Amino acid sequence: MASNRKKVMLPHTMGQEGVSLIRARDDIETVIYPADITQAALLPMLPDIAGIALSGTPYRQTEMAASPVMEVVARIGVGYDAVEVPALTARKVPLMVAGTANSTSVAEHAFHLMMALAKRSTALDALVRKGTWADRHGGLPMEMSGKTVLIVGFGRIGTRQAKRCLGFDMNVLIYDPYVPAEKITGAGCEKVVDLDTALPRVDFVSIHCPKNPETIGMFDAARFARMKRGAFIVNTARGGIIDEPALHGALTSGHLAGAGLDVFDLEPTPVNNTLLQLDTVITSPHMAGVTTESVAGMARVTAENILSVLDGKPNRNNVINQEVLD
Repeated sequence: MASNRKKVMLPHTMGQEGVSLIRARDDIETVIYPADITQAALLPMLPDIAGIALSGTPYRQTEMAASPVMEVVARIGVGYDAVEVPALTARKVPLMVAGTANSTSVAEHAFHLMMALAKRSTALDALVRKGTWADRHGGLPMEMSGKTVLIVGFGRIGTRQAKRCLGFDMNVLIYDPYVPAEKITGAGCEKVVDLDTALPRVDFVSIHCPKNPETIGMFDAARFARMKRGAFIVNTARGGIIDEPALHGALTSGHLAGAGLDVFDLEPTPVNNTLLQLDTVITSPHMAGVTTESVAGMARVTAENILSVLDGKPNRNNVINQEVLD
């Protein structure tokens, strides 16, 4: 009977493959909501919802309190800084993420930003468009081969970024205090224990760690000062890990040569963000993990995550707060 069907909320931006998986179930009713829904609009919809898929929508104590029958919260992605995990854990509601569904896309985008910076892609493109070919020797591109990159975070994405860097004959350093040295050296990389000691050695920094109290403001003025003059930094993780005013200072002083940013403190970042006025900065609108392939993959995995919990067989590998399963 329809009254016994569990309700699952899905954002309108969710890939069709995932939507179809859930809609194929006779015992589930789907509710499509705008991905940019306000809290005021969301809260009245939650009382009879058993599962929800989140794009960028925050889900914290207030939302949890409005969800008396919620059984599972799933992120269409891997970051969950907009979700208040303790609020879910207190109710024994698992928080699910999309595993490795977008890991390749993010790693490719991060490497693309590194390449674009090294090869001066936007600057050289502009010279052709303006017909100022005579200026092309004003700043030469550089090779990736032989350069040293420091990858911060050696998880699903950092491990894939390392493979790409190794494929271009780069020296790969890894800073991740939670990963054993043997796993890092086994992957052909070098583990560094002290971030500050490693920074003067590297030509590139590529950030792939979660945003949490330990990593917020990790790259501040002091850390930028320790980096090699002429180095580049790329962030496809989360805004807030880099101190934006400090980055602006390091770039305008000429100490850093460039930055590739897919994420910002505030998103969408204001068009008057001073970083956007610098031609040494390459940006994208938080799209590193969003490709044709990853959208389909994340939607499928998210749907499978939700169904696994509703069916009483949660996919443990994708549960963040695994203590709720015990």
